[in-house]
Order: sequence, then structure tokens, then C-alpha cells
Amino acid sequence: MKSADLINLAGFQEVEHTADWAYRVWGQNLTQLFIQAAIALYYLADVQLTSECSITRKIQLQGVDYVSLLVAWLNELLYLHESENLAFDQFKILHLDPHSLEAEVTGSQVQKWQKFIKAVTYHNLSIQETEKGLEATLVLDV
Repeated sequence: MKSADLINLAGFQEVEHTADWAYRVWGQNLTQLFIQAAIALYYLADVQLTSECSITRKIQLQGVDYVSLLVAWLNELLYLHESENLAFDQFKILHLDPHSLEAEVTGSQVQKWQKFIKAVTYHNLSIQETEKGLEATLVLDV
């Protein structure tokens, strides 16, 4: 199986964007969508973790809707990379409603972060219902 096929099965796909960088994610529900968005963020940045001991963080965020929580979630992961050189490969959404998200993430120190990402933007962002569940296209400021 080609690596592009594996990416499609994973729940995300890089998409063409004129100025910045974009990717589409999908999942059967909001929890899967949020987790796929995080996995894709690290995959596209070509992140490699050290083999040191694992580190777990609890993340609690507030928002006005699911879209704002999705942006806050991904930007928090970027912040933890910038502030503590951490990235994560295990994600557990403990609570998710339109105004709050609580998650537990596990990972380690970053060995390699190939592509710099400034932030996740709101540019044309919406969460759409599809035949297979939910889908969103995220634009990254690079």
C-alpha cells in the first residue's frame, strides 16, 4: 500500500493551499475528529519523539463552539512544543462539549520537528457533517 493510501485511511489528508498549509481531517464523531487533527498536525510537521520516558499532560480548554475548541486544542499542542519541547502520540479526550474540552495527552521530548508551524487559523474553518461522519479543513500559518 502506498503511503498516500495509508494517510487517507488514517483520517487526514494534506490539501493544496495558495499561501499557507492546509489539511483535511475526518472522523465518525467529534472525539475522533479532534484526535485525527492532532495526529495529522504532528505527522505533517514530521515530528519525531525521543525514546525517553513518557510525559503525560492534562489539557483543559474553553471555547464558544466546537470550531473554536478545535483551534484552541491544536494551538495548545503547538504551545507545548514551543514552551517545553513536547509532542504527543497518545490522545484521550475525557470530556468534549461546545464550550469545553478536557484531554489527557502522552508523549515525550521532541527529537525532530521538521516543519515550523506558527499557528492553526480560523481561515474558512467549519466542521461539516458528511456521509461518513464529520470533516474539517484546517489552515496552518507557517
